[in-house]
Amino acid sequence: MKPLARPVYLNLFRIHLPLAGWVSILHRVSGAVLFAALPLGVWALSISLADEAGFRRMADALAHPLAHLVLLGGVWAFAHHFFAGLRHLALDVHWGLELKQARQSSLAVMLASGLVTLLAAWRLFA
Repeated sequence: MKPLARPVYLNLFRIHLPLAGWVSILHRVSGAVLFAALPLGVWALSISLADEAGFRRMADALAHPLAHLVLLGGVWAFAHHFFAGLRHLALDVHWGLELKQARQSSLAVMLASGLVTLLAAWRLFA
């Protein structure tokens, strides 16, 4: 019997993940983004708390539209990580393991994080 040929590489663009898979991957991505942004946030907080000039410098820097986009990305990362983390905790205690409930909770995570991000964008850019 001839062995089946195995693919030499895995084409990640051809894999069709279900929504729960995307939520899980984005949970990891958002956690990595939050972890990477932590030193920048601590640095900005230390500058702003040092004196009045430092506060003014950080306030001026955060008034830039590009800073608003970066902040909005941070809001999405936090919101998605929070809601997906709650979903993962529920799965750990065997809530929502059935296929229909897993799909619904995945959709709820995506909608909730999107809604929080839209509300933050409305507040930042309005």
